[in-house]
Amino acid sequence: MLKKRRLFKRSSVKTFSFFLVFSAIVWVLVQFSKTYTQTIEIPLNYINPPLDKSISEDRPDHVDLQLQETGFSIYYYKIFDPELTIDLSQAEVEDHQLVYYIENHLSHIEEELRIDFKKSHIIQDEIVIPFQKKKEKMLKVIPRIEVNYAVGYSADNPVQLKPDSVKVSGAERMIDTIDSVYTRKLTINKANQDISGKVKIDTSGLGMLSFYNNTVNYFQKIEKFTEGSVEIPIEVINVPSGMNLVYFPKTVIVYYQVNLRQYEEITSADFRVVCDYSEVNKGEDYMIAKIVEKPSFITNVRLNERRIQFVIKK
Repeated sequence: MLKKRRLFKRSSVKTFSFFLVFSAIVWVLVQFSKTYTQTIEIPLNYINPPLDKSISEDRPDHVDLQLQETGFSIYYYKIFDPELTIDLSQAEVEDHQLVYYIENHLSHIEEELRIDFKKSHIIQDEIVIPFQKKKEKMLKVIPRIEVNYAVGYSADNPVQLKPDSVKVSGAERMIDTIDSVYTRKLTINKANQDISGKVKIDTSGLGMLSFYNNTVNYFQKIEKFTEGSVEIPIEVINVPSGMNLVYFPKTVIVYYQVNLRQYEEITSADFRVVCDYSEVNKGEDYMIAKIVEKPSFITNVRLNERRIQFVIKK
């Protein structure tokens, strides 16, 4: 008899608990199904600020959305905290402020926040964003493009950029400390024909500046090159009067690379090799030969012998 009473009591507790939980669920569903009016702060995210304007840090960070929705909808906004994106390129400039009129962008706001303005509305009529005019400046762009040429090829001129300068804007205190920017590093191997393309500007560490262009074009004319050589007599200068200086060798060979189409233009008369006796250190018995004149369009110029031995005869 006692065992039956215990089973009865346990069964009663389970039944009571079930109806209690069921009632609580029904009560919550009923409450959340009711319509409420509540004001919720919606965070703002700004995009596309004008390049020539510095947006104030005191800009509004939220708008107030008054909802007339069910508890489920209100709970959604509180849990997922949706934000509203403000495209500043669509704001109007008034004095030193950007003004974003809510009424002009209702469809965008409805779509982004998933609301119905028949039941809800944003309390503010406009979002006012103060700004300061930025200072603008042209910065020289320096290429960091390494070209490794195929055998027998080279270029008369370095890599060129177009445009070779870019316009930036930013706070005056930063603009005044910078005059140039670099491209990103780029390596081209085995080049045997004209090269061209686009390369990005390296803006790392320059996040406070606004760049009107983030890329520039590069190009370089590559041609077939050949190696040439000429034998040039050595000229010794600044020899003290009355000194009998004997040096050897009397001539050196100059090696160079030249554009194939200009190879025939080069003669020994285009070169001048000089040793300056005044640069000889005490106790040394040699002079250093230097090329002081050469055609401007040749590259990789070198001598077969730089140390020129000498003796002084009495």
